[in-house]
Amino acid sequence: MSTAPVALVTGGTSGIGVVIAQQLVEAGHRVVVSGRSEQRGSAVAAELGDRARFVRTDLTATGAAADLISRTTETFGRLDVLVNNAAIDHTGELLEVGEAEIRTTFETNTFSAMNLLIAAARTMREQGDGGSIINITSRLASIGVPTMGIYSASKGAMLAFTKAAAIDLAPYNIRVNAVAPGMTRTPLYQEWLDGLPDPEAEARRVAEAIPLGRIAEPADVAAVVRFLASPEASYLTGASIPVEGGYLAK
Repeated sequence: MSTAPVALVTGGTSGIGVVIAQQLVEAGHRVVVSGRSEQRGSAVAAELGDRARFVRTDLTATGAAADLISRTTETFGRLDVLVNNAAIDHTGELLEVGEAEIRTTFETNTFSAMNLLIAAARTMREQGDGGSIINITSRLASIGVPTMGIYSASKGAMLAFTKAAAIDLAPYNIRVNAVAPGMTRTPLYQEWLDGLPDPEAEARRVAEAIPLGRIAEPADVAAVVRFLASPEASYLTGASIPVEGGYLAK
């Protein structure tokens, strides 16, 4: 059986998740990609090659976290890295937001990710040789932006949970860190941009607000995840690394 480390990437069928999976495969990991779309997931796994598998999962279903971890270890024999990347977006005027929207956003962005972290950490503890858990949060976990309050809160909770879990899991050599992307050039970003009256002007405005003068590429985020998953980051835990071109430093 291969001794290559095993990583699980949730939300790995589109956007940043695909590139994270690609970079982990390039770094020598065997990778399980999870998501809800069988068509997209199978295509991603096929493109990644023999070191990747797709597992279809709805993380909001009861028992889904434990089941996904079990299926990952059944596939590759162990689990060394969890990338908690699955999330949904939410925008809306705060005073118009309903209870169902709040619950739906937190079910995916927060509760499912918490359950998965716990399930993964249990397996890593049983294996006895540590592991790395990486929560993909957002710059919005640390700042307020109009219409983004519910999304921000769901990611802010994961930022707090990252720090707390890092302390709880340190005795097992399980490291827990967060990566906080800013605006990133994903299909979701492009869809939002294309729906505006003047996409080019808005793209320029967004880029000009970032000190480095450009929107992040998925590879910028994936590179930091790749580092946190590696032995080179063995003394780093409880950290949140912003990947937003200096926006939060202003």
